[in-house]
Amino acid sequence: MLDTVNLPLIEKYSKIIKLSGVTSNPSIIKREGKIDFFNHLRKIRKIIGQTAKLHVQVTGRSTADMITDAHRILAEIDNDVYIKVPTNEAGLAAIKQLKNEGIHITATAIYSELQGFLAVAAGADYLAPYYNRMLNMNIDAAYVIRALNHEISQERSATKILAASFHNCQQVNEAIESGADAVTIGPDILKTALTNPAINAAIKDFTDDWESIYGKDSIITKL
Repeated sequence: MLDTVNLPLIEKYSKIIKLSGVTSNPSIIKREGKIDFFNHLRKIRKIIGQTAKLHVQVTGRSTADMITDAHRILAEIDNDVYIKVPTNEAGLAAIKQLKNEGIHITATAIYSELQGFLAVAAGADYLAPYYNRMLNMNIDAAYVIRALNHEISQERSATKILAASFHNCQQVNEAIESGADAVTIGPDILKTALTNPAINAAIKDFTDDWESIYGKDSIITKL
């Protein structure tokens, strides 16, 4: 999934990769300035389609405010939105109630196994462990994902792990290797992965070898 609300970038990468969805939070929204919030998110839905997952975070701090936020988000966009709820006391209470209403939930801001275990028990559809932020706190992020994966398997839960907060491509690889079902990454990391200088060097070598035989600007269909 793509961790941005930048419309041109979402349009760009929706044509390049099989985009499973788009995730957002208030910090990501801030990067775009004071946008027309709900209208902007409806534009994202139009770009990615109804089958892709759109994750939108509540901003209320109390359980009641989180629930009110969730209802407003769904009313303004659609009932397929995954509501991102922080995994603290107020958030877990909100998750329980919202899941009783049949609402899709992503339990976010996860830094520990116990947070994840409790979110699984509350019925969250996705867990969002913060990979790079855990590493910055000297927490073994890969171990946390493995522990969450084990708990989900042991409980035979349908909850999935959506790893988030990455600083580089290697962290994304580690999260997937540790058992994350999905990852949400920023366009900068995706660009780094696909524009590695070694890739461009290899492409140039292939082109040079081809043109040394068949001539400059020639392609297979012209043979």
